[in-house]
Amino acid sequence: MESTDETTENVDIKITITRATNMHGKKAGNVLSFLRMDLNGGMLGESEKRTVDPVAEYIEYDFTCTFPCCNEVLSLSDIPHKPVIVTLTEVVPEKKKVEAKSIVLGQAVIDLLPLLQGECSFSSTVVLHATHAAPEKGSTPAPITKHPTLDVCVSASAPLLTEEQLSTSNLMKVSLETAYSLPDTFNQSFGPTAPQYICTAVMEVPCTAEKDQLLLFSEGQLKAGGHREDNGRQRKRAHHAHLAPGNHFLPGPFFHTQPIDQEDGELTSLEDREFRNEAETLLNRVSWDTEMPCFLDAEGVTRLRQKITESRFWPLEIMKSTIANEKSGATSKLQADEDPHIPCHGVAFIDMGRLLYPGVTHIRGAYTIQPYSSTLLLNKTRRNISLLKEQLKPGASKDRSGTATCSAKTNTGKAKDTKGHVKGTGNQSISSVTDLNGSDPIPPDRKAYMDFRTYIIIEITLTNPLIPKTSSEELARRVKALIPPRPLSSGGPNKAERAVLNFHKQVGNVVKHILEQYEELFGTRLKLPNDCNQELMMAQLMGALNVSGRYFAFKEQIKPTVVKFVRDKMQQTDTFTEQQDLHEFVSKLYVDLVDEMHVALNKIYSNGMEDDSPDEIHLSTSHLKHFAREAQLIGDYHVAVQYYQELVVRHPRDPSHKFEWGNLYMQTGDYMKAKMCFHDAVAVQQSHQPSLMMCGVLAAMFNDFEQAETFLERATSIEPPSLVAWTLLGLVQDSQNKSILAERAFLEAKSLLKAKEASNQTHKAEESDVDEENEKQKGQEEEKTIPPTSHSPNMKQSDTETGDTVHSDPKEKVISKSIYTETLEFLLHNYALEMAEHALSMELSSKGNHSFHLACVQLLRAEYCSAIATLREALLRVEPVADMWALDGHCHYLCGSFAEAQGSYERSLDFPEQPSDTHLVLLRLGSIYLQEEKVRYDIYTEFEQAKVTYLQACEKSPSCLTWLGLGISCYRFDRQEEAKLFYKYAIRFNLENTSLHKEVKELQDQAQTRPLTSCFEPHS
Repeated sequence: MESTDETTENVDIKITITRATNMHGKKAGNVLSFLRMDLNGGMLGESEKRTVDPVAEYIEYDFTCTFPCCNEVLSLSDIPHKPVIVTLTEVVPEKKKVEAKSIVLGQAVIDLLPLLQGECSFSSTVVLHATHAAPEKGSTPAPITKHPTLDVCVSASAPLLTEEQLSTSNLMKVSLETAYSLPDTFNQSFGPTAPQYICTAVMEVPCTAEKDQLLLFSEGQLKAGGHREDNGRQRKRAHHAHLAPGNHFLPGPFFHTQPIDQEDGELTSLEDREFRNEAETLLNRVSWDTEMPCFLDAEGVTRLRQKITESRFWPLEIMKSTIANEKSGATSKLQADEDPHIPCHGVAFIDMGRLLYPGVTHIRGAYTIQPYSSTLLLNKTRRNISLLKEQLKPGASKDRSGTATCSAKTNTGKAKDTKGHVKGTGNQSISSVTDLNGSDPIPPDRKAYMDFRTYIIIEITLTNPLIPKTSSEELARRVKALIPPRPLSSGGPNKAERAVLNFHKQVGNVVKHILEQYEELFGTRLKLPNDCNQELMMAQLMGALNVSGRYFAFKEQIKPTVVKFVRDKMQQTDTFTEQQDLHEFVSKLYVDLVDEMHVALNKIYSNGMEDDSPDEIHLSTSHLKHFAREAQLIGDYHVAVQYYQELVVRHPRDPSHKFEWGNLYMQTGDYMKAKMCFHDAVAVQQSHQPSLMMCGVLAAMFNDFEQAETFLERATSIEPPSLVAWTLLGLVQDSQNKSILAERAFLEAKSLLKAKEASNQTHKAEESDVDEENEKQKGQEEEKTIPPTSHSPNMKQSDTETGDTVHSDPKEKVISKSIYTETLEFLLHNYALEMAEHALSMELSSKGNHSFHLACVQLLRAEYCSAIATLREALLRVEPVADMWALDGHCHYLCGSFAEAQGSYERSLDFPEQPSDTHLVLLRLGSIYLQEEKVRYDIYTEFEQAKVTYLQACEKSPSCLTWLGLGISCYRFDRQEEAKLFYKYAIRFNLENTSLHKEVKELQDQAQTRPLTSCFEPHS
């Protein structure tokens, strides 16, 4: 930490102890005492001897010590885990001796951690805890009602960290809790004659750009089972060899139990929960409950991110040793060997990858302990150096004597000489230490970890996330920069309505000038004379208009109005490349202008009275959406575009219509126009989730992954959270090899799916309870109506059997639900085949039935034979559903196999739960019935089936095509009057389609089905 320490070389830390309260000495009476302040094994100073006030029971010390922040005694990396120790000592005079006797009354601990958190000064009250000093013979200490305390003020001459250093640095806290399901070699340690064992664990983390920090936990105590660990127990300090028992624990943080399904480690499945409940309740365990803080500067944080990216699994090595061996120097014997055998040497691999999730600052979980081997260590972590063996090798302590590290103390009160930073593994040769046990048979003491499934619980927290989470406000700002929002209208008519109103106004002006010219020629007579020739008057009027220049003025005045009508009302801005398209558009423009002219004339001459034609049907928004979707499904894209244009004109502030319009262009493969539609939808409403998701999908298709992630992250930040948005974000990140970020997105999606399934199960359970209650009430009412003699055992048994048949087990689902299947449904609905194939590949790698969605993808790729083969294989292996048979029918229909398609469609309609695309199924099935060419006595049967099919479609979702098909069926069935009525309904649903009138006329004259058949021809 040279770079950070250099900035704090001139910073002094001042600690002032003002007073001590609730003081009680070993003997009654006045207490003469002094304070001593120590840090990192060295004394900072002693106070003067002061006497307690017997009335107020406090001592005014005003004791101050000042020391530099960074020197050979203390560095920034030491501040989190090396507190200042304050010892209160009483001076008791001896009667027969000249020198007084000193007795330690208590000890307090002052943590300097707030100075690393941006504070320059703070005050606190610390408790003086009693030591293990034995009381003097013959003396009876006074009972303590309150613990003595010290009032402390800590200040620094300048901030230890600048604002920039504070924002880029981090404080990591590693908490080692408990190891469960111990092998028999540990359980043999319980008993009156068994030697006492302790367990040591070691882990290494980076603290600077070049140095690592060794975390040594050597206080693992064997504890008997029979109960769970207490919830809310205090955390222990890492170094407490010289501390009073009361100071072993940290004052603030506690351990709290966490549900297994919310943990981040291993052994979280349903199968493992019973095993863990037994291990954590009944079996013996090893407990550390120790927290080790580590300060990381900006370069250390960067290196931490880099190391996790290179290898997300970090080793935590564990060993067992006896306290007797520690005292007798058995450790030194192990150090005498170049490659010592470590008893019960195990390793747990901590998954640190979740710390690279955006916004994550905490991970906690259970991790299995595996037998140590260098091969396993190399495969998991890309290193084969054992930290424990490095510590036990001769000269290990000597090599590290010049630096500082986190070290733990033993129960004997003697600190292990493990000071010093461990050099970075990048500077060491991998072959410098080789564990040959990787290729040798695993020793029994290590193999026992695997047999007993031993696991350890560890928790790691950070003050700041390694990857900051982008706020929803920032994401909204980024989307706004990419797609500026469209300004709200003033509340009056929109552009299309203004264009129509302007045209009406110009028509009124023309009528006014024509009337003026008429009056100049013929006067103000309302009735024409009987001998008047109207054609002659019309010729005279037109001649006068031309001579006066009014006719030319009319044309020039109305031209801008017509241009605005074309652009704003008809949404036509592109130049026509085909002459036929131009002719069709001009014809439609002429019809629309004449219609609007009639509306304007009616307003002028009807005095505000509207006269709607009885044949006119005012189509609602739902009608237009249905007709647009129907035209899109049968491949009549030009008509679908017209309907979507009308929807957008009617509802310019509704983004869903633009979204569906973009869906149409996705089907036709015009991705640029689809992108424009989706962007327009986002411009109208910046928080429209489906449009944001499709913007992200299209950006990914064009390899603009930065924009894709921006759109999808914004979609995930909108309430309610979207499972599909998270899955799409994971797919985009997975395509860029961002495995950790993709994993996080998929986990979020799975949690949403889990919550959704739980909600559905709760809803179904509530409905089941209501049904059972209704059946119970119904049964009670029936019992009241049945005579008592009819209640026999046989009757009760029959009722029970009937009840059993009613409440049978639900059938297994064919189309399994996962985050990928739900995302596939969204992508297939929007014809995003490239992303759908990626999602399908992820689904294929998981368990579950994926044949249905595979067939859907093959259908959209026009691979009809492959889709049929996939469905046939699925229908043989699983129980089918309506959607599977409907999809099979679509594949055969598009292949031209109408007989097979008819059978599949009929089967799909036999299910209680109808297909999701019932309307298309009914349309195609009805067209198949009308195309049947059979012998005479079967034709009427087919026409009757067609009539029933189209009638069903008309009842569910009527449209021009359903009424037209019903009319043809009746006409073929020699029901002329009904057919004419249904033709009329079909025309009323599509008055603007002039070709429909001709088709109906041909049908009535020739009784042919060709026009209807053309509507359902397969489109490539």
